[in-house]
Amino acid sequence: MLHLFALASVIAIVNAAAMFSGMILTPAYVQNVRGISPLDSGLMMLPGAIAMGIMSPITGKLFDQFGPRVLAVTGLSITAVSTYMLANLQIDSSYTYIILVYTLRMFGMSMVMMPIMTNGLNQLPSRLNPHGTAVNNTAQQVSGSIGTAVFVTIMNAVTKSKAEDLMSGINPLHFTAADKAALGQKALLAGIQYSFYVALAINIVVLIMSLFVKRADTFKPGAKKENRKKPLQTKPASD
Repeated sequence: MLHLFALASVIAIVNAAAMFSGMILTPAYVQNVRGISPLDSGLMMLPGAIAMGIMSPITGKLFDQFGPRVLAVTGLSITAVSTYMLANLQIDSSYTYIILVYTLRMFGMSMVMMPIMTNGLNQLPSRLNPHGTAVNNTAQQVSGSIGTAVFVTIMNAVTKSKAEDLMSGINPLHFTAADKAALGQKALLAGIQYSFYVALAINIVVLIMSLFVKRADTFKPGAKKENRKKPLQTKPASD
């Protein structure tokens, strides 16, 4: 069963990197492209955090009833759709639309992390559960940090390239401050969109991997009740 634990760990780790992409790129869009203050930006992302918190206990009950694969595939499908919608944000996208899409993405994420981690740990012998938990939590933190760096690097590289392309068609003699601001917005928007498309590609890969997830056999026929391994309920590591 160690290979199933490894699969669950890889899914959780890669998904953590994709999750952090939304937490970084969405504020970059609303603050630097739309010119919204950091406070208002945080308030716009608050419904997503609330949705994720509310879904945690609900997801636990759904996990007991349907197992990890149904939840993971459903959650990753929702995440993929919402990530595609974020990748197509425009300069004039409404605030309500941004809030709804981001909240939908976090809702989808909430259906993935806990079931996958719990099922992965249930694949291990009880004596290895503490080690498995430590490995998962540490790996997710590292993955989130690396994912943040990668997505920001992609965003900056595409932004720079797009700005150079836009500048090539402008006469410097007629380049006003307003033109400079508009050019910066368009270039940054292109960088953010491209980064979200990369996150979408990762999301699709994880979705395919989740199809191979199998529910842990925690209650084996004929086993004594006191010796049966109880399913673990874990929560994803918070940053």
